[in-house]
Amino acid sequence: MLKQKNICSFLAVSALSLSLVTPVIAADTYKLDPMHTAVTWHINHFGFSNPSGKFMNVDGTLTLDEKNPSASKVTVIIPIETMDSGIAKLDEHLKTKDFFNVTAFPTATFVSNKVEVTGQDTAVVHGLLTVRGLSKPVDLNVRLNRLGENMMKKKTAGFSATAMVKRSDFGMTSYLPGLGDEVKLDIESEANLTTGDAK
Repeated sequence: MLKQKNICSFLAVSALSLSLVTPVIAADTYKLDPMHTAVTWHINHFGFSNPSGKFMNVDGTLTLDEKNPSASKVTVIIPIETMDSGIAKLDEHLKTKDFFNVTAFPTATFVSNKVEVTGQDTAVVHGLLTVRGLSKPVDLNVRLNRLGENMMKKKTAGFSATAMVKRSDFGMTSYLPGLGDEVKLDIESEANLTTGDAK
């Protein structure tokens, strides 16, 4: 009986020791690749057309949990100064107080607070978008395009996403209602693994 008790104690101690030295498998951290990440906006122009522009050099991090995608997180920083509509005068106007007020608010951010998995490669990423110092909930409809090694042998996650926001929610009311209130966002992003080796 004593011998059996000793064996049980030994097994318990061994299991505890193993749990202390066995590393916990954590989610991987990726950094957005500014050369392959862009946010494109589209807006209705007085009913005549739907011009667009693009934000480049987008920065941020992605915490990707492959085993439990709903535990993933993303933080995005958009430098408003990088706006490019293809028309220099329009870009300068969009940076004024009529719109983004870049002098006071040089960046916009998106911070996720929930990931709702909707399919094998799709999810709705809920979070807060902050523009001009105002934060509003925004949902991104996201598709994972590919997860694997890129040409540089770096593990990369590639995503496409869409969202719809109202510019008036962020204090941009100039030229309403002629210039549309709803703004469609199309996002293309690649993020490279920064923790551990490519798997």
